[in-house]
Amino acid sequence: MNSERIEEITVLSGKNRAGEPENFDEIIIRPGDTLSIVGPTGSGKSAFITDIEIFARNDTATGRTILVNGAHPPEDYIRDPAKKPVALITQNTKCLADLKVSEFLAMHIRSRGIVKPGLIETTIDLANEFTGEKIHPDRKMTALSGGQTRSLMVADAITISDTPLILLDEVENAGIFKDRVIETLKEYNKALIFVTHDPMVSLMSDRRIVMKNGGVSDVLEPNGREEEALLRVIELDRALCRMREQIRAGEMICSQGSP
Repeated sequence: MNSERIEEITVLSGKNRAGEPENFDEIIIRPGDTLSIVGPTGSGKSAFITDIEIFARNDTATGRTILVNGAHPPEDYIRDPAKKPVALITQNTKCLADLKVSEFLAMHIRSRGIVKPGLIETTIDLANEFTGEKIHPDRKMTALSGGQTRSLMVADAITISDTPLILLDEVENAGIFKDRVIETLKEYNKALIFVTHDPMVSLMSDRRIVMKNGGVSDVLEPNGREEEALLRVIELDRALCRMREQIRAGEMICSQGSP
């Protein structure tokens, strides 16, 4: 990583597909912030986080510009993967390297020049907090399920890449414990942007960016006004999780008390 501490990342507005200005001037993202990006399929959600991931400079279709600490980012943030302060994890993340999990993590640690005993074990332990399918160090990366892969990538971004900003593109549909991911990222003071259709993720976010026709149509800040709705959604989500585990275990769901 570059030695400069990242205090904030700023998104300067662009335009939607009709060429109309977006409904914001700037969005400032600081360590510990949690944002969700919502909107219909094809509304521009993934394009928003892609602009951040590549540090757009009014050179994409959206016309947005991304600043780091109020200025254009250094070139190595863009060109050098080892120094990039942003990690993008998508639902389609796959690993083609035929390595054991421990070997894959060791390779990443060496590539970043990190000397920290126990980092492999720490990363795997953290990943196992995000998935119900335990990840073993000797398991081949190519044999991991989608949920295991995404959980490992999130843990890797926290402990090894140590990026201040993590972008998650609809990964809550890939078998990870989304509430635990959000709680952990807050504990590590990471900024998090979720592209999501999930009500629970949206309600757990500090801000909600609403997309329409390729541009930002609104930025909502609930400021605690949705707390009652969040508690209800958490209750429903836990009931669904219990039912899901019962079904996986081969049990019949035949009484009102089962969930």
